[in-house]
Amino acid sequence: MPDIARHATRNQHVTVSAEVSEALAERRPVVALESTIISHGLPRPRNHEAAQEFEDLLRSAGVTPATIAVLDGVPQIGLDAEGVRRIAEDDLAKASVRDLPMLLASGGSGATTVAATAHLATRAGIRVFATGGLGGVHRGASSSFDESADLSMLAVTPITVVSAGVKSVLDIAATLERLETLSVPVVGYGTQIFPSFWLRESQHPLDWSVDSPAEVAAIMRAQDRLGRDSAIIVANPIPYSQQWDPSEHDRVLMEALAAADAAGVRGKAVTPFLLLYIVEASGGRSLEVNLDLARNNVRVAGLIALAWSELNG
Repeated sequence: MPDIARHATRNQHVTVSAEVSEALAERRPVVALESTIISHGLPRPRNHEAAQEFEDLLRSAGVTPATIAVLDGVPQIGLDAEGVRRIAEDDLAKASVRDLPMLLASGGSGATTVAATAHLATRAGIRVFATGGLGGVHRGASSSFDESADLSMLAVTPITVVSAGVKSVLDIAATLERLETLSVPVVGYGTQIFPSFWLRESQHPLDWSVDSPAEVAAIMRAQDRLGRDSAIIVANPIPYSQQWDPSEHDRVLMEALAAADAAGVRGKAVTPFLLLYIVEASGGRSLEVNLDLARNNVRVAGLIALAWSELNG
């Protein structure tokens, strides 16, 4: 695994691995990976295996992985083997952007959400990011005002995020409305319908779609030329052969939502609660689909990073 070297970007001190730092300096492809999907989204010990697999998928394609977390008060861009073990096995806080100053000041550790990962990756100069599903507007947000910080952060962060849409435990229609209001471009990858995480399709069509990594890279360049600082969301649906059975998905999802309501779960604890409940209630089927869609997103992100690297020499 790579050694770790100190690096400062835009007056924000972070630790960038030698492998990632060298790739960025030479304009070679790099893909950021979040740590919350490992620490909070997958059960142990499967999560450690997945973290290693995601990195291996990128390396085998000639792309440098940059798994991101805050360890002992230091944002780390590109983890060594011990860092990967810690995000999988230690009980880390779930860290969004607002939590970063406290972690840094206290010397604490946290697994980064989509928002925090995008923020730190951009500070290091990384332009492509793979995740499973984005956070979004929660069901019942009209009364709870519960909305993921992912959305507002992506409105001001110039990074391309590959995801299987937003998690289907959320309000997909409201999330798409918020992204439109925030002027965050959403582009379907090989689809004209927004995906629904475990399912290939939701009920919501998209205005724009592409069929190749080169098209995404061209959109990234056009975004830069316009001087826009928002993210680009690449909505990458899971293949039909790998999606969850829709009827079983709907039944288990309704059970999970009822259980969260009965338990009084609120705020950022809702999504981890629902995902864990769904894994158990589905007998592990949702976990396998989750891993399949995450792998698919990592592969596509790697292809986009390669295309972006070629476009930029």
